[in-house]
Amino acid sequence: MKKIVSLLVLILVVMSCKNDKKSSDTINDEITTETSKDIAYLSFGEKINDDDALSSERMLTYYKDMKVGDTINAKMKGQITEVCSKKGCWMKLDMGNDEIVRVTFKDYGFFMPLDASGEVVINGKAYVSETSVDDLKHYAEDAGKSAEDIAKITEPEVTYSFEADGVLLNK
Repeated sequence: MKKIVSLLVLILVVMSCKNDKKSSDTINDEITTETSKDIAYLSFGEKINDDDALSSERMLTYYKDMKVGDTINAKMKGQITEVCSKKGCWMKLDMGNDEIVRVTFKDYGFFMPLDASGEVVINGKAYVSETSVDDLKHYAEDAGKSAEDIAKITEPEVTYSFEADGVLLNK
């Protein structure tokens, strides 16, 4: 009888340890395609949709009211102007009126294609920050700027930033 009970306990332990789910700690490099309102998107990061996404002009009014350190949850649309040329670990979006938003990706959990362009929908946290001279030089280096352009960076910059947890790239 003890052998049967021991065998059942062993089987139960083995079955309960089986885990078919992907770990949430793994980097999600999967690219999925979604269609929303007859627009095809490539999806990166968490699954999002384009419902209720603010225009870049509307989002810019929120940024103008924010101070360094302020953060709001938001979903917005924008046009890609630049993507990190090394890994796709950041991108810049045109907000209009010569304003740019620098987008990074939550926990480096996903990256954008190096040749990404066009319209995107991003979801996450919008914030205003001050970017140090060292960081500005690093970003310029990543963007492939010349040594002369990098040397011209001498003062910190107040930056409109966004940490995206999900991105839809218009195909």
